[in-house]
Amino acid sequence: QVQLVESGGGSVQAGGSLRLACTASGDIFNINSMGWYRQAPGKTRDLAAVITNGGITNYADSVKGRFTISRDNAKSTVYLQMNSLKPGDTAVYYCNAKKGSSHVRDYWGQGTRVTVSS
Repeated sequence: QVQLVESGGGSVQAGGSLRLACTASGDIFNINSMGWYRQAPGKTRDLAAVITNGGITNYADSVKGRFTISRDNAKSTVYLQMNSLKPGDTAVYYCNAKKGSSHVRDYWGQGTRVTVSS
């Protein structure tokens, strides 16, 4: 089992910045990637950013150029630096870890709320 604990959510005005952190613990061997998904009220949970073990990153078009994902392997922690925040970024942000090779399993954090006011 993998446990994911998120921190760093909150409320900010448009144009502001926040940094989210997610620390993995437990059976973290063979985690392939970690990322952040977000879910706005009444909408689906969608990928915001992901980073692989090899450091390859991928971003949703809506956050490219504003969000940066990074990881500290020594701390088993992934970060999401969010700049130039918009009201449309308001959502619950969930940390995700994908583990395994032939059979990939998803693990989720409890979610952290980000609210951006205009």
